[in-house]
Amino acid sequence: MDCLWLQIRAPFAAFRGFQAGVYRATAPVMPPSAALGLVLNLARIEMRTNTAGITTLIRDDVPCMKLAIGTVAATQSEVCTLYQQLHSYPVGNSGKDGLKPRTKGAKYWITPARREFLIGLNMVLGVQAESALLQRVKQGLRGELNGDRYGLPFAGDNNFLFDRIDILTEPPETYWYVQMQPDDSPMRGSYRLTIGIDRADNSKTTSLLYAPLEAPTSEPPDQAWTWTPKAPIAA
Repeated sequence: MDCLWLQIRAPFAAFRGFQAGVYRATAPVMPPSAALGLVLNLARIEMRTNTAGITTLIRDDVPCMKLAIGTVAATQSEVCTLYQQLHSYPVGNSGKDGLKPRTKGAKYWITPARREFLIGLNMVLGVQAESALLQRVKQGLRGELNGDRYGLPFAGDNNFLFDRIDILTEPPETYWYVQMQPDDSPMRGSYRLTIGIDRADNSKTTSLLYAPLEAPTSEPPDQAWTWTPKAPIAA
């Protein structure tokens, strides 16, 4: 496999897992599952199945790749929050009898919600994959691919777009996120990041506990590399 280094910057970003309630948290960095979608988007490789249904499913033959993720040491992003009026769908008949008639057809279950988001995303993404796939990513960034693509790449939320995605010859000093092992001591900044998403059955979505290294390095350690969305089946 060949390796490609990308530096990714965005003024705002939000990488939220599957969650409900009035507080919506964001991961401190782009998780491997989102990074996979970004790489495939740049390469103009469709990851959705072409089947009718309520839920958009992910293809079983999505290319597997190894990813390493970290934040650039020179500039660290900051987690902030904002309040938003959130329209949710009540369970059962909650509020239906008392609130629905009074709104005369308008949304009747709107509550204040607090959402986290990142300011100043500046990260490095290492991609180990087949050379043909990495070449498509480079062509996509140069605007040389003419096939269909599912929308613009966005920073975890379709309201947040990237400022720059640059190809690097080598990564800068980076706080790499490494997979924590069962016998590891507690590490500051640990967070569970999703690796492979199963839209049909969320219980089959895979995730691992990661934490950033305390000291930045240019090359990621072995524990920073993750097969995404899963390890390939040996022939």
